[in-house]
Amino acid sequence: MGGELSILVAFVGGLFSFLSPCVLPLFPSYLSFITGMSLDQIQSATGEKGDARGRRWILGNSLAFVAGFSMVFVGMGASFSALGQILFEHRDRIRLVGGLLIIVFGLYIAGVLRLPFLARYQQVQLRSKPAGLIGSWLVGVTFAIGWTPCVGPILGSILSLAGTAETVSSGVALLSAYSAGLALPFVLSSVALGAFLAAFRRFRPWIPVVERTAGVLLVVVGILVATNYFMVLNSYALGLTPQWLLKRL
Repeated sequence: MGGELSILVAFVGGLFSFLSPCVLPLFPSYLSFITGMSLDQIQSATGEKGDARGRRWILGNSLAFVAGFSMVFVGMGASFSALGQILFEHRDRIRLVGGLLIIVFGLYIAGVLRLPFLARYQQVQLRSKPAGLIGSWLVGVTFAIGWTPCVGPILGSILSLAGTAETVSSGVALLSAYSAGLALPFVLSSVALGAFLAAFRRFRPWIPVVERTAGVLLVVVGILVATNYFMVLNSYALGLTPQWLLKRL
């Protein structure tokens, strides 16, 4: 279950998490909080005439924040995979339950199901960020531990895939790919805040469409997992991969 197709699904899930209503609109606030700079200061530092020291400070804090939430997510992936290994003899039931959970999460994100317990916003709050990179790392850990209605279902779906993974390393790879999908746009946007704000103004009306699209994709993945066709597609995708590339993976 930890093949190329699974990794791709996890990475795309991370991208959708960044584009969700709970993350994308709040990104400038997160960036301002972890750097201790105002948005005007960040835009000035990352602009054409910005200073290199300011860019390094913003990039360093962004990477520390990303490292914080990635550590938690990868740890969760390893835990779910290890649990799946313990219950290996029940792997068919686990796969079925995992697929059904992914379908439920997908229907919730698409707006078809109303699940009040998923809509609760429970997040550990930090009144003030400790100074330096360690503080930004701690905020990243807090972000990962906090439960949001948007990230939760997508993350839960990837964890369900990790629970059906054949090895613990496969689960770690899945959550590493998810973290990379969430981290990549965060880091890129942090060093080009002006471009991000301009793009966000144009993209904002499309957020509900992206959310529903993510839900539909999760439903499809859930059906494939529950019926064991995900493994078939994964094997097919592996067969399409050139041999020279496989030797380098």
